[in-house]
Amino acid sequence: MKLKIALALVLLVSGCRASEPQTPEETGSMPYGKWGFAFFTPYALPAIVTHAVVIDSGKVVSTFRTLDSTQSDPDTVQFWSDTTPNGGVIFNKVRHPPVSMLFCWDSIIDKKTNETWIIFNPSLRETMLTPTGTDRYGETAWYKTMLFGLAPEGKVKIWLQDSAGGENVPVEPKRMVTLSDDRLDICKGVTQHPNGYVYYGDTPQFIKGKTYPYGSW
Repeated sequence: MKLKIALALVLLVSGCRASEPQTPEETGSMPYGKWGFAFFTPYALPAIVTHAVVIDSGKVVSTFRTLDSTQSDPDTVQFWSDTTPNGGVIFNKVRHPPVSMLFCWDSIIDKKTNETWIIFNPSLRETMLTPTGTDRYGETAWYKTMLFGLAPEGKVKIWLQDSAGGENVPVEPKRMVTLSDDRLDICKGVTQHPNGYVYYGDTPQFIKGKTYPYGSW
C-alpha cells in the first residue's frame, strides 16, 4: 500500500503540473533516442505481460497496451543468466530514463495474474546517460535496454543491457512489489486468459518430476 501511495505521488508530481512539460515533443530526447525494455521468462515457465505504464524522468507518462512479446530464454534454466538477449524491441520504447513503472502480467506457470509496481533509484538516470564505450561498429555504446525477467512465485529481476554487448548489469530498484489474487488493484481483470490457464509447448514435459518453483529465482 505504501508503494502505491508513493507511485501515486510520483504520478501527481511528474505528470499533472500544467507548468511542467507533458509530451515527448516538449521534453526532448536521450543522446541515443529512446531506450527500450523487454520481458522474458526462464525456459518453459511462460508468462505474458499485458499492460504497462512508465513514468519517466522527463515527466512523461507512457502507457503500453500493445507490447513486444514476452520471450522464453532457452539458456535460463534453474538460475538467471546475465547474458540473456533482448529479443528485439519494437513497441516498448520510452524517451527518458524511468522513475517508476507498473505492469500487469499473466503468470501462466502460476496460473494467476500479477501486478508489479517499481520505483527506480535516481542514480539510474545517470547510468543510462553515461556512454559505456564503443560497439563493434565504432558507435558510442549505452545502457539503453532494460530487461525484466519474470519467474514463478511472481519473482521479477531487472538488468540493463549494454549496446556494446557483454554481460547484463543487474538493477536494484528503490522499491518493488508484486501483487496477486485479492490484492490486485490496477490489474484486476486484465488478462489474456479469462477462461483459465493451460500449460502448453515444452512446459508439461519440462516441469514433470521437478519441484516448484523449478529453480532459484
